[in-house]
Amino acid sequence: MPLLQFDWTLSPTSDERDSFATSVTGHYTREMATTAGHVAVTLRDRDPADLHLGRAVEGPLVFLDAEVRAGRSFDRKRAFALATMDDLRERFDVPRENLKVVFTEHDGSNMMGYDRVGGEWSAEE
Repeated sequence: MPLLQFDWTLSPTSDERDSFATSVTGHYTREMATTAGHVAVTLRDRDPADLHLGRAVEGPLVFLDAEVRAGRSFDRKRAFALATMDDLRERFDVPRENLKVVFTEHDGSNMMGYDRVGGEWSAEE
């Protein structure tokens, strides 16, 4: 039951937002071995003064806070992070120096929808 929260200094159209959220959901399901129905994505526009990254170069900034269930390997998380960052670079021309992904892991029982409480993740999911 991931919550993928993007803060960025981009101004994409509604169609670009929808396309990107769909693409990120695909990256997540593929790389993290799960289904799409419970993947939540937020896209938050920020003023350039709101985001800072010490190594940043000229261009937009994008930070992803990926709130995920505990249990996935480093390799799975890294593959998802790279797929997402590559997508941002290709789609919105974000310099690699201006990208940041942070994973926060939670027990499944801490991730809830109205009709569902997450369980522990397993590769058979």
